[in-house]
Amino acid sequence: MRLGFISFLLLSVAFFAVVVDPAEAQPRLKLATTTSTDDSGLLDILLPPFEEKQEGGIRVDVIAVGTGKALKLAENGDVDAVLVHAPKLEEAFVAAGFGVDRRNVMYNDFVVVGPSADQAGIAGTERVADAFATIARREALFFSRGDLSGTHLKERAIWDLSGIEPSGDWYVEVGQGMAATLRMADEKRGYVLIDRGTYLALRETVNLRVLVEYDPPLHNPYSIIAVNPERWPHVKYGRARALIDYVTSPEAQAIIGGYRKYGQPLFTPSATD
Repeated sequence: MRLGFISFLLLSVAFFAVVVDPAEAQPRLKLATTTSTDDSGLLDILLPPFEEKQEGGIRVDVIAVGTGKALKLAENGDVDAVLVHAPKLEEAFVAAGFGVDRRNVMYNDFVVVGPSADQAGIAGTERVADAFATIARREALFFSRGDLSGTHLKERAIWDLSGIEPSGDWYVEVGQGMAATLRMADEKRGYVLIDRGTYLALRETVNLRVLVEYDPPLHNPYSIIAVNPERWPHVKYGRARALIDYVTSPEAQAIIGGYRKYGQPLFTPSATD
């Protein structure tokens, strides 16, 4: 009888330990964001100060997908906030009543990268649409994310500017995130559109260089949006609003502006724009 009681007691203690596991009890916030933002490494230094300063501590669960998928998660009430970079989709998301409190956070720009050999001869082209047209005309390998991400939507907008609908063996739709698409372009010695922040973060891992940059259509703004609690009452709106207040605060904006690779900023803070 005594041995049975002790066994029961031990099982009860083990069960209680699982139930009150601090990691499980810690308040959490689900943030859907882009693979580009995640790949840049910025969130690794931006989020910890927020997590530590919240009363009782908080854990931000980052879900890194393309912007289209991030907004779809938010539409379904599966996350509490989104940090994305596709202004037209964001505006439609808010207008449809899925999101509230949209705020500017930062921006960088897109660049076209490719092999040093530059078989298409686009290096230094001033207009990115002209560079795309040259790639298509010469049927040089081009790798598209093909995932309805902010990067993919920007790429499609540039093809529209060029007046070309890309197709053929030279145009490869990867259907994956930015890092995977960049690696594939590197392996096959092709061209790819990528945001500068992700490129700088991953530059040491590939042998591709910037060939086209600084054209106005390459501007890349990021916004943060809370999921509308009137649409989805279960979302953690208070925590999402606290995160919005934090990332647009002078402290977080300074962290964003100070985040650099190779002496270059990956993002420019824009909360006051």
